[in-house]
Amino acid sequence: MVRVAVLVSGGGTNLQAIIDAQLRGELGGGEIAAVISTKEGAYALERAAKAGIPGYVIPRKAYESNQAMTIALVEKLKELDIQLVVLAGCMVIFSHELVDNYPNAIMNVHPALIPSFCGKGFYGLHVHEAALNYGVKLSGATVHFVSEECDGGPIIAQKAVPVLEGDTPETLQKRIMEEAEWKLLPEAISLFCQGRITVEGRNVRIN
Repeated sequence: MVRVAVLVSGGGTNLQAIIDAQLRGELGGGEIAAVISTKEGAYALERAAKAGIPGYVIPRKAYESNQAMTIALVEKLKELDIQLVVLAGCMVIFSHELVDNYPNAIMNVHPALIPSFCGKGFYGLHVHEAALNYGVKLSGATVHFVSEECDGGPIIAQKAVPVLEGDTPETLQKRIMEEAEWKLLPEAISLFCQGRITVEGRNVRIN
């Protein structure tokens, strides 16, 4: 069994998609061993509690720097014997210690088709605002491994979603979550837990 930690900061809709996949037996031998929030009172912790998953809080505001928080997080992950870290709406940029300790074992879902609309400043509704302002006809979601470069790690999977006439950032966000993020992320976790992902440089091969 691969022990998975899901890192959250807010409502936890992507977390719920992973929990639902686990309940259906679709995590490929993985189990959510912990949900760790960077904010106290995040609704995602309630979702974890309802599912019987241990929840922990490592609040960013309790540390003087992202690096100090990252070191505390790595200590907790090691203590919990975590093999895969999943960022699901986690709004903290971690320092290199996390990647150093979990190379090609940290996944993130980004609400666009990387390399479009990604990197510093592209998060939440900002991503969808940028896509609409640019006038693209397709957007979507990307699941990738986390590297020290923001949104620059090896891409595991992508799914395109149409941009419709009259879309707002909110409607586009909802469609991308429902049609792409909530499907791609559990599927990528399953592939990892089955040992079917091989990383060669920036390239990912699914075995």
